[in-house]
Amino acid sequence: MSFIQIKNITKNYTNRRRTKRSPGDASKAGELITVLDNINLEFEEGEMVCILGPSGCGKSTLLRIIAGFDTDFDGEVIIDGDKVGSASSEHIFVFQQNGLLPWMSVWDNVELGLRNMKDSEMKNEQIQEYIDLVELNGFEHNLPYQLSGGMQRRAELARALAVTPDILYLDEPFTGLDYFTHLKVREEVVNIHEYIGKTMIMVTHFIEDALVMADRIIILSDRPSCVKMTRKLDFSRPRNMNKNKDLGDLRDEIFLMLGVSYVA
Repeated sequence: MSFIQIKNITKNYTNRRRTKRSPGDASKAGELITVLDNINLEFEEGEMVCILGPSGCGKSTLLRIIAGFDTDFDGEVIIDGDKVGSASSEHIFVFQQNGLLPWMSVWDNVELGLRNMKDSEMKNEQIQEYIDLVELNGFEHNLPYQLSGGMQRRAELARALAVTPDILYLDEPFTGLDYFTHLKVREEVVNIHEYIGKTMIMVTHFIEDALVMADRIIILSDRPSCVKMTRKLDFSRPRNMNKNKDLGDLRDEIFLMLGVSYVA
């Protein structure tokens, strides 16, 4: 588990072309664009946090900065007292796109996270444990193309968990999944978090995912992005959006905050 501090994070980039985001709002080529504006946050050990915000506001950029993949910014990220200067093998990033190695079976992909383990019997036991954890027993020897999208996502989670990371970063992990598979994988992630108790930070554009999954939600404004809301969710699990009035009211508040009138 890890304690994360984000101090005064500002992210700028130089616009490469002329764009027009709204009437009267034209960006010129060569202009300095601010994506993140003085972000200050803390993430507690073992906490699951979901980051929400308008499209293009810099959610994924912030996640990459925290994970150490993007180092071109002002401010600092501190994890357990140490300043982050690069990505760490103890902090695993699950990207939007499928990251399984296509020529390797589910078993071999999961084994990558345990490749330094010398005891082969213990390694095999742990590989099977993580495959069972994501309910892929029976598919150990299938190649990624032989799996559904949801099964590929679960295999990727098993590989990430096999590393036993201190922090798991998830960037839009349900992208491309059909509705029912989305719900199933979402449930798996919640169960895994409760089982392993590690820090998880997830970027999502699905408000209901954040409300069902998170211990806390963070909402970013449109860019230049600042923290618009941070809210702890003191609701027991499993959570039912339609049966919990307080949760439903919070959903409606977030929709309005993001400029959308929610229709059930």
